[in-house]
Amino acid sequence: MKRRQVLLGAGAAAVLQGAWTEALAQGKEVVVGAIYPLTGSSAQVGIDAKQAFETALDIINNASALDLPTAKNAGLANLGGAKVRVVYADHQADPQKGRSEAERLITQDGVCAIVGCYHSSVSTTVSATCERYGVPFVCADSSSPSLSRRNLKFFFRTAAHDEMFSEAMFDFMDALKAKGQKIGSVGLFYEDTIFGTDSSTVQRKLATDRGYKIACDIKYRNNSPSLTAEVQQIKNANPDVLMPSSYTTDAILLTNTMASLGYKPRNIVAQAAGFVEKPALDAVGDKLVGMISRASFSEDMGEKRASAKAVNAMFKAKAGRDMNDQTSRQFSALMVLAEAIDRAGSVDPRKIRDALAATDIPGEKTIMPWSRVKFDATGQNTFANPVLIQWTKGRFVTVYPFEVATAKLAWPMNA
Repeated sequence: MKRRQVLLGAGAAAVLQGAWTEALAQGKEVVVGAIYPLTGSSAQVGIDAKQAFETALDIINNASALDLPTAKNAGLANLGGAKVRVVYADHQADPQKGRSEAERLITQDGVCAIVGCYHSSVSTTVSATCERYGVPFVCADSSSPSLSRRNLKFFFRTAAHDEMFSEAMFDFMDALKAKGQKIGSVGLFYEDTIFGTDSSTVQRKLATDRGYKIACDIKYRNNSPSLTAEVQQIKNANPDVLMPSSYTTDAILLTNTMASLGYKPRNIVAQAAGFVEKPALDAVGDKLVGMISRASFSEDMGEKRASAKAVNAMFKAKAGRDMNDQTSRQFSALMVLAEAIDRAGSVDPRKIRDALAATDIPGEKTIMPWSRVKFDATGQNTFANPVLIQWTKGRFVTVYPFEVATAKLAWPMNA
């Protein structure tokens, strides 16, 4: 048996506990790890995440009038005003790199919790590593439903997973049908890692259960050099709604390939990811006008919650653009973690874990459309209500649920 597999014996646990306590005593700071892609094709995700976390740290570490957890105090009040510091690690979209970086952050940097990781495949290995070391993992933005079904005790996900998001998509289509819109078929298009395959499994079942024909069901290789054959299949099937689950480079390639083959989908309802990222929207946003995506947040949330408007302005001052679905979830995850650490009054990961399990934050004390933050026995926040947003005039607007919509829906996107 390898040494790292038995590291959490009594002696090792005591050593780590001493490191956490000493770090707090010496620096009056709480050290949290964040594992994201900082290089490679998904590097922009990591850059954006850092700006989201820095925005959260501005609120956590400085007193403000915002009606958000920990905002009223400078630092964590129950830890003597200790400041939170985030240490970053680059997983390079590689699950095994994520695993090793998690071990390094825990054993060398002494982090008391880890936030991550965008790619569901990386969150799988990182959360398993955190479980082995008894350190909380707060899943900010990985949306594979299977992540919260592994009987882990140190796993917590603040935002919705793809089952919840996909249910909102089909609720939306059902509501349109009730209003007289003709929607008979869907096209599933998904990349071959855990994100895409889990997403397709959920959507396939929902389509069948709710009476939608699956016009095409296409799995493709992540970071594929060509999608010509796949797009030709979609074009031939011509579904009423195309439902892609793709990361950024694939979303760009898909959109450009559809344009080059002269195919305009009637409607796109995307599983966020690459379709809401700045590089994709900068590159092909003009070809995606009217595209709908599931989301946890839209910039126009500020019309519903004042804190959302203020936080978006803070983020925009750093990043030069509005928050999006990913950055809002990253911001919210760190805010929830900080509130739990403050309530625990400790940097002991097990006490932080217990505080996370007892979390109950009203939705109005977040920037999200959620009704609250409260975790079930699997570590999933089941109150993370999704919304659907539509890309129009260079920005996203909320179009569903209809009672919280801020703009009129354009349907179909390509009339």
